[in-house]
Amino acid sequence: MRIKKFSVACSSSTTDPLLVKAARGDPVSRPLAWMMHQAGRYMAVYRKLAEKHPSFRERYETTDLIVEISLQPWETFRPDGVIIFSDILTPLPAFGVPFNIEEVRGPVIHSPMHSEDCLKALHPIDLEKLHFVGESLKILRQEVGDHAAVLGFVGAPWTIATYIVEGGACVCEF
Repeated sequence: MRIKKFSVACSSSTTDPLLVKAARGDPVSRPLAWMMHQAGRYMAVYRKLAEKHPSFRERYETTDLIVEISLQPWETFRPDGVIIFSDILTPLPAFGVPFNIEEVRGPVIHSPMHSEDCLKALHPIDLEKLHFVGESLKILRQEVGDHAAVLGFVGAPWTIATYIVEGGACVCEF
C-alpha cells in the first residue's frame, strides 16, 4: 500500500486576522482574546433577544439571528475571533435525526438509535438543510473584515453518535 504525501500551503498576508496568523505559527504582537461561542449569553442584549425568540434552535438556525448574536460580543469587546452562534448538534436534521432542545434537559433526540435498522434509516447529509451556516459565516466574514477570524464548529462524530444513541446528553454515573 502506498501512502500519498500531501502538504497544505498557508500563505502569509499582512491583512490576515491576528488569530489566523497565530494559528499559522506566525509571530504576533500581543496575546489573543476571543470568547467561547456561547459566552455572550450573559449580555443583556442577548437575553433581550432570547426573550423575543425563546427557541434556542430558532436562534441558531436563522441566519439573521445567528449573525446578530455572533456579533454581540464583537461589537462590545472586539475580540480577535468571532465564533458563530451555533450548536454541536446542528447537522442532525440534515441526515435524518429530529431533535429538540429543552430548556432544562438540553438536547432530546426523538428516536434514539438502538439498532442497525435505525442506523440504516439515516441518509447522506443534505447540505441545503444547513444553508444558514454557510450564509452566516459569509456575512460574519464581511462584517468583521480582516479585524477578526471567523470560526465555526460542530460536534465530532463520537459526540454526535453519543447523543443519537443516548437520546440526549449522557449522564454518566460512577
